[in-house]
Amino acid sequence: MRQAGVLDVGCHSALLMVVRPSRVNSGLETVMSRKVRLALHRMLTSDGRVSERGVRSVQGAVSEAMGAREDSRQEVFAFATSVIRDAPNRDEVIARVARATGTHLQVMSGQEEARLAYVAARRWAKHATGPLLVLDVGGGTVEIAFGTGDQPHIVHSLPLGARRITREWLPDGVCSSKRHLQEVRQHLRRVLSDLPGLPRVQRGEHVLACSKTFTQLARLAVAVRGKPARTRRHLVLPGLRASLALLAGTDTADRGDLPGISDHRAEQSLAGALVAEALMEACGATRAEICPWSTREGLLLEHLGVTSGGRGRSLPPRPYQRHR
Repeated sequence: MRQAGVLDVGCHSALLMVVRPSRVNSGLETVMSRKVRLALHRMLTSDGRVSERGVRSVQGAVSEAMGAREDSRQEVFAFATSVIRDAPNRDEVIARVARATGTHLQVMSGQEEARLAYVAARRWAKHATGPLLVLDVGGGTVEIAFGTGDQPHIVHSLPLGARRITREWLPDGVCSSKRHLQEVRQHLRRVLSDLPGLPRVQRGEHVLACSKTFTQLARLAVAVRGKPARTRRHLVLPGLRASLALLAGTDTADRGDLPGISDHRAEQSLAGALVAEALMEACGATRAEICPWSTREGLLLEHLGVTSGGRGRSLPPRPYQRHR
């Protein structure tokens, strides 16, 4: 059976996944998975460059993840997300990783990441027909995609990721006052309101929220509001705002003890909540369904020739290269 593999190198981890089309449904079946933890947000210089320690960490993580393959001949599509893509020394980092590991990391534009997230979300949400809005909060950027078919007709990528907003507006993840919190909110709203062509959903249209940021916020919102666990499959604005208030009033060191918030994302969790709130407000979304698939799964689906339209579809070439 056909297989496809990706190596996704982000801020918090290098994740290798090998999948094949599921035998029992229209999803993906994981053949193998290996995650190696990173903490690149702690290895960036003040201007966003990946430090020497960071480069060595990426080299080690890529080598360890790729070494976990059962078949070294397995074709893998290796790519780096915004933490490396947007670094001023990106080319040096990629070249040094390639020399040390034999793996050449590709970078995709934010718009391409948004498109792939939409492809994945559309396939995952088999029950959703008609207009679909997909929101994805990453570390460096946020992606917005909207469409009515297999491919989106609106895609946006903005430098409003949780890690970036933390660094620029919330040093150490802390909000100093209610006024400070409102200033960050106003900044996010202003950037989004100035964006031409920002999609706004109508009543009944489907909204999917991708990324760990949304997943963790949904879990926290359920606990804060005392809702049944099954409702964490959705994030509603009142629950998000309650979670935001709790995060703002909790020391960074203690946020990892809150339901759903992981230790390594605790510092940027407040910024993530602020960005998620601004996105939902700007797009007119009061409720979003949590989608576990995003750019990585969209990439896998396209290389397997599996999209919402069916299997074995002929695909156009994409702007990234293969690695063996």
